[in-house]
Amino acid sequence: MPANLTPEYLSAEQDYRHAQTHDEKVAALERMLSALPKHKGTEKLYADLKRRLSQARKEAQKKGGSHTAPFWQVKKEGAGQVALAGPPNSGKSSLVRALTHAQPEVAGYPFTTHAPIPGMMRFENVQIQLVDLPAASPEFHEPWLPQVLRQADVSVLVIDPNDPDVLGETEFLLGRLESWHVAPPRILLANKIDLEGARENFLAIQELYPGRFRWVAASAETGENLDGFARAVFDSLGVVRVYTKPPGRKADLSAPYILRHGQTVLDAAAHVHRDFAEHLKFARLFHAGVEMDGRMVERSHVVEDGDILEFHV
Repeated sequence: MPANLTPEYLSAEQDYRHAQTHDEKVAALERMLSALPKHKGTEKLYADLKRRLSQARKEAQKKGGSHTAPFWQVKKEGAGQVALAGPPNSGKSSLVRALTHAQPEVAGYPFTTHAPIPGMMRFENVQIQLVDLPAASPEFHEPWLPQVLRQADVSVLVIDPNDPDVLGETEFLLGRLESWHVAPPRILLANKIDLEGARENFLAIQELYPGRFRWVAASAETGENLDGFARAVFDSLGVVRVYTKPPGRKADLSAPYILRHGQTVLDAAAHVHRDFAEHLKFARLFHAGVEMDGRMVERSHVVEDGDILEFHV
């Protein structure tokens, strides 16, 4: 099949040949990828452009100086950072668009995403950072992908249960994560669950991996069970929400402090103010909607999600 390259592609290719700097090469290659027609006749060219773009970005990063952060490094925000990994066309970008204010490109052809795209997902009264990542397949994956996955607090494997090769793709990704020494995903999300046959396929896949993941079925297209996915993500982070109140006043339940499971009243006090931790004698523990509450707890008391603390110094 002929490639049928467009004038826009040929113009970008000419700019690439005359590029004098690594940044100019990156810009030209990005234009070439964007203008390249997406069909079977351009698959090899597409993969070659992706490799050249990845190498050009690495070279541009080297020239940028030791104090410049790599373009793929995403600063953590919110209650935790959750990386979305998956094969091509599994719908990771659609999920990020549906759950956050980020606007990653969504298209019907593979490898639409070229760089990490973060967005903030709201779960009840906390924000969780989702990071849309480029797809990984036996044909190609970005060389920096393992570093981003290692940096994240949690990874989610996103699949399309109706993909004819969903089992092969899942096995490939799980094996590749293991070879990269990346922690296995805590959640397996079956996206596009609204499509015909998807629920039956999802149940069949679950039977092949019993007890290995927390399973979630959802649809970025219709919004089905996106709230369930958000709950699963929050649970997987291993964090708790703790609130504080001054004596004789109500707690502000809209702005929790985020602590890890197993942390204590003393840890919570340190989140509020260093002086509280240094001079804390004890705390009173309250729960929302419970009257006659406020039992005294020691500094070493382990906090739980939803605890309200009143510090006494």
